[in-house]
Amino acid sequence: MANTKTFDEASLNQASSDIRETTIWKEFLALIKVGIVNSNAITTFTGIWLALYFSGKGFLGNIDVVLFTMIGSSLVIAGSCAINNFYDRDIDHLMERTKDRPTVTGKMNPIQALWIGIFLLTLGFCFMLMTTLTATIISLVGVVTYVFLYTMWSKRLYTINTVIGSISGAVPPLIGWAAVDSTLSVQAWVLFLIMFIWQPPHFLALAMRRTEEYRAANIPMLPVVHGFAVTKRQIMVWIACLLPLPFYLYELGTGFLILATILNIGWFVIGIKDFKNKEKELKWATKMFVYSINYLTILFVSMVLFTIV
Repeated sequence: MANTKTFDEASLNQASSDIRETTIWKEFLALIKVGIVNSNAITTFTGIWLALYFSGKGFLGNIDVVLFTMIGSSLVIAGSCAINNFYDRDIDHLMERTKDRPTVTGKMNPIQALWIGIFLLTLGFCFMLMTTLTATIISLVGVVTYVFLYTMWSKRLYTINTVIGSISGAVPPLIGWAAVDSTLSVQAWVLFLIMFIWQPPHFLALAMRRTEEYRAANIPMLPVVHGFAVTKRQIMVWIACLLPLPFYLYELGTGFLILATILNIGWFVIGIKDFKNKEKELKWATKMFVYSINYLTILFVSMVLFTIV
């Protein structure tokens, strides 16, 4: 019986330790906003891949650059997100989608979160410096824009915060391209513009769905300050601006142009449907938000695929 009790206690202690380790890992992933890190990894890789493709360089022959860029950019983004969580902990508890972040629940000490962010940024820039100076500088621009210009300044003051934040969200493909080719051709800037223009309709649709949460947190998102009608018009204008951009990537082939155009027109058509129906505004915003996520993934993955097939 004594041996059985000892075994049971050991098992319980091991199980408790495993649960705690799992929880710590989940808290870390929540702190760095792993979803954002992963989505940006897709656009960064696309920038790398297309830079290699258009410059005639081999993928395996530049695998070191690929790895340094992917690791470095991911760490930089993760560090920026950790600092964002540290800074926004006073308002995150007011919003449903952010109230469970470890800096809000108390599962992670705020100062600890800040130092984790600083460490990840430092490590990320060390990796980026092993690529090109241009890629490193662009990474720094992204950090400054997201942490200082967006998080610490415009987010709580101006409705244009979405546009300012879009700059940092648009640099990942530019970072990837610059790591391979510092000259940054027209195609590289088109990738940046696609990402930049995609973000306002994406985040404004989200803001419509979470209007009351943003209002409670006193964040001046466009639908909070100017209402749904103005927000919907701006969403449609931003989507329209995407229409000509795929044609600057004509070298990816007719198949890509057709797919990208269908995606753009499809988004616009979905936006027109029920545009004036005030009773379905939240449903409209949800459809636009979901479409925007699928749009970005399909578009950037297809850029890679059409260079292979």
